[in-house]
Amino acid sequence: MATSDPDARRAAIRTLIRSRLVGTQEELRELLAKEGFDVTQATLSRDLAQIGARRVSLPEGGTAYEVDDVRVPEGPDALLPYREMITRVVDTDSLVIVSTLPGAASAVALGIDRARLPQVAGTIAGDDTIFIAPAKGVAPGRLSRQLNTLWSKGKSS
Repeated sequence: MATSDPDARRAAIRTLIRSRLVGTQEELRELLAKEGFDVTQATLSRDLAQIGARRVSLPEGGTAYEVDDVRVPEGPDALLPYREMITRVVDTDSLVIVSTLPGAASAVALGIDRARLPQVAGTIAGDDTIFIAPAKGVAPGRLSRQLNTLWSKGKSS
C-alpha cells in the first residue's frame, strides 16, 4: 500500500537526500518507492521545490540534491564519520594518499572537500584511493599525521 501523506513523503525525501548522494529525480523516485511512496515526477518536482531542495555540483563531477536546511559540517570533526572507511593514510614528498574500502574514496573525498580544512588544497578520488594536495606551506607528513590521529580516535582495533 502506497503512502500518500505529503508531510511524511517530504520527510522521507529530506532523509534520503541527507543520507546519500541522490543525482536524479528518477533515482529519488525509486528510493521513495522502496520506502512505500508511489509518486509521479510532477509531484516529486513540487515536493523538492516545497522543501527547498536544489542540485549542487559535486567536486568529483556530476550533481546531487541538497536540502538548504542541512548545514554541512566543517572542520576536522566533519571527517569522523568516515573513519571506518579508511584503511591507510601515508604521505609522499608532495601528497597525502588515503586508502579506503572499495568504492568509498569518492564519498570520503567529498567529506574532506566539504570539511574545508585549511591544510588541504584539494583532493582527487578514484575507487579506493584519494590523493590529497596539502595547502601551500603545509608539509604532507604533518597533514598525514593529523588525519591519522583524527581517524584513529574511537576506531576499534
